Amino acid sequence: MSGQGTTAPSVYGLLLSGGGSQRMQRDKAHVEYGGEPQLLRAWRLLEAVTERAFVSAREDQCDDPLRAGLPLIADSYDSIGPAAGILSAQDAFPGVAWLVLACDLPLLELGTLQTLLAERDPVADATAFISRHDGLPEPLCAIWEPASHVLLLQRYKDGLYCPRKALIRSNTRLLTSPGEALDNINTPADLEAMQSALEVRP
Repeated sequence: MSGQGTTAPSVYGLLLSGGGSQRMQRDKAHVEYGGEPQLLRAWRLLEAVTERAFVSAREDQCDDPLRAGLPLIADSYDSIGPAAGILSAQDAFPGVAWLVLACDLPLLELGTLQTLLAERDPVADATAFISRHDGLPEPLCAIWEPASHVLLLQRYKDGLYCPRKALIRSNTRLLTSPGEALDNINTPADLEAMQSALEVRP
């Protein structure tokens, strides 16, 4: 790990669940694999590797029974996508690093998150895997250090909300792709294919 010899900020977990899920046509958090909502599966993984963990949600989702039973951070930025959750968490706990995780990664395993933490560079703005699809940083399974807040906030003020582009423009430690572990599910067709594939896995 780079940055050894420094006192690294604590790492909290942030599970993003505030998306509109327009392409899925239903709330992604409630999609089930093996009878378990994927929000809860992802929560268990995140809670296992971080000091504290929270679910990021829009204000209108906070009364949802699935989310309400977990520690929540409500978005305080409107309609800007995942950046809303990251910025809201950074505002709530300044000085903390955030392991930010999307809830729709059914192939994610504990080992991937452990690798991310083991290879973390607390001196960088962020640590992220490279996407196996396009070679760009994966922003939604990444550690965002406190130093990233200044850039994210400035980009928000400039009307720029893409967290991936923020990583590209940051001092980001990039890790080798973990393969299919970060493949997400966006449409009913994706979901059907994934459920079928998981059924035949040992």
